[in-house]
Amino acid sequence: MPPSPIRKLVPFADAAKKRGTKVYHLNIGQPDIETPQAILDAVKHTDMKVLEYSPSAGFDSYRQKLAEYYQRNNIDVTASNIIVTTGGSEAILFAIMSCLDAGDEIIIPEPFYANYNGFSTSSGVKVVPIPSSIETGFALPPISEFEKAITPRTKAIMICNPNNPTGYLYSMEELNVLKDICLSHDLFLFSDEAYREFCYDGRKHISALSLPGLENHAILLDTISKRYSACGGRIGAFVTKNMEVISAAMKFAQARLSPPTFAQILGEAAVDLPADYFNTVHAEYTSRRDLLVKRLNAMEGVTCPNPGGAFYAMAQLPVADSEDFCQWLLESFSHNGATVMMAPAAGFYATPGKGRNEVRLAYVLNNADIDKAMDCLEAALKEYKNR
Repeated sequence: MPPSPIRKLVPFADAAKKRGTKVYHLNIGQPDIETPQAILDAVKHTDMKVLEYSPSAGFDSYRQKLAEYYQRNNIDVTASNIIVTTGGSEAILFAIMSCLDAGDEIIIPEPFYANYNGFSTSSGVKVVPIPSSIETGFALPPISEFEKAITPRTKAIMICNPNNPTGYLYSMEELNVLKDICLSHDLFLFSDEAYREFCYDGRKHISALSLPGLENHAILLDTISKRYSACGGRIGAFVTKNMEVISAAMKFAQARLSPPTFAQILGEAAVDLPADYFNTVHAEYTSRRDLLVKRLNAMEGVTCPNPGGAFYAMAQLPVADSEDFCQWLLESFSHNGATVMMAPAAGFYATPGKGRNEVRLAYVLNNADIDKAMDCLEAALKEYKNR
């Protein structure tokens, strides 16, 4: 199993804190936005004598509520199309293990969410990366690159939209390209849509499951973690109109027994949050993104495309090895008693050597802390260069 680029430097961060250094965590997508009180209260006020198993597919009442949520977002599904999962992570694993056998191949535009590597490794599936570049803002590679990568063992294409780690938001034109490829070669399209609500500059999210003609090919992978700032709830969803795939995934759902009960209660209450709940959250993330990108691009030798969605940015730094730099930040550097923790980008690629001078930053802290973290980074780059 590959180590997580997001978490593997944690021991160095812990050691820095023990030395009295404040660490600004931009390495992990853990928002500081408060979880809505109404959904926490739904759990607190539960009157339950026995904490029982839930059904393997999840509570019917929650799946009905989820169907309402998806229909509001132009995704026409019913409760029968939904399996509740233990986090979005389990939804991804169910998709890979239901639709691919050991030795099969899955095409993923890179850089991609690092755990796709881990889930594929644990399933015996080979990731075939299609490189995108920071120079194009991580736009979808040409269709010719996908065609060259397809073999008799190719069974699926995986995307994250908006993208983690790049923040790239796919356009309708790009999604139609993927649709055509999947229909031409009879492939599944796994669409990780954990960041659906986080789209900027007036742009709208388009779900793969809303594309006509792709009903039997599209599998939507989802989670409440980011949407409601409820990462610890560990509740996700596996959604498809392909009932043969639902049947296969249910076997995995039964094998792990059931998803968490309390978090389903929380998730069900979340669907009834006021329609304007995301307005304040959206405005806050837009402000954070604008500040982070502005500060990064003002630094000598740093390049950072403007993300269209999610709450991550990929930056190219004037360093040869970002992993060495990120570790040095935690082991040997401080600025006004503080340092910054980022995720080295090589772990978000499958191609060896890619992303060595890039980092992922999660703009999940308030603007004051982002500003201080960027002060640390700017000072660190100067000191690292002059070592």
